[in-house]
Amino acid sequence: MSANLDPIHGNGMTSLRTRQRLVKRLRAAGICDERVLDVILTLPRHLFVDEALASHAYDDIALPIGFGQTISQPYIVARMTEALLAGMQPQKVLEIGTGSAYQSAVLAMLVGQVYSVERIGKLLERARERLWSLALTNIYLHLGDGRLGWPAHAPYDGILVTAAAAEIPAELLQQLTAGGRLVIPVGPPQAQELLQVERKSFGFMERSLGPVSFVPLMAGVS
Repeated sequence: MSANLDPIHGNGMTSLRTRQRLVKRLRAAGICDERVLDVILTLPRHLFVDEALASHAYDDIALPIGFGQTISQPYIVARMTEALLAGMQPQKVLEIGTGSAYQSAVLAMLVGQVYSVERIGKLLERARERLWSLALTNIYLHLGDGRLGWPAHAPYDGILVTAAAAEIPAELLQQLTAGGRLVIPVGPPQAQELLQVERKSFGFMERSLGPVSFVPLMAGVS
């Protein structure tokens, strides 16, 4: 992988000091994987939001990115990434919901290859431009229905879903390699929980990581 990233880039509310404060908050909130924290420190989150919102890029909050979508709060990005990586080093990861491509970029700095599916064409175009500007060359983007995954490149060591499904899509479970792991928010609005699902020889083992709030996983493309 390759990335032209400078942790000192930015000033004021996008400065290195501001990023360090964010990482300190994440560590205090229970994020333990130093690899994940290092990426959060290094990756310029302000480049993944509109310029008008750049001063809030290192607040631990979700921000709008248009089309009814958001860039997840840094804690959730760190928590999901940590849950995906825990005890393993996935080489090929599928992401469902490219969005701003911030989560995609975090993953790309930690795993071998990232395959990311987005259903909104204009978001995908913006994501492609951002990733190109950062020289992240190990991310492959696809316009499609995320509920169906990306079977052409399956199986995956890990799958991370950034929108809430009513139930776990069977297609995604089928695209996990043996020993692979899926991290996905599941449930209706106001009652979603983050699940870590592992593919075992005897089937799938689920573990709840607590309540969350995500936009819904939608069908089709637009």
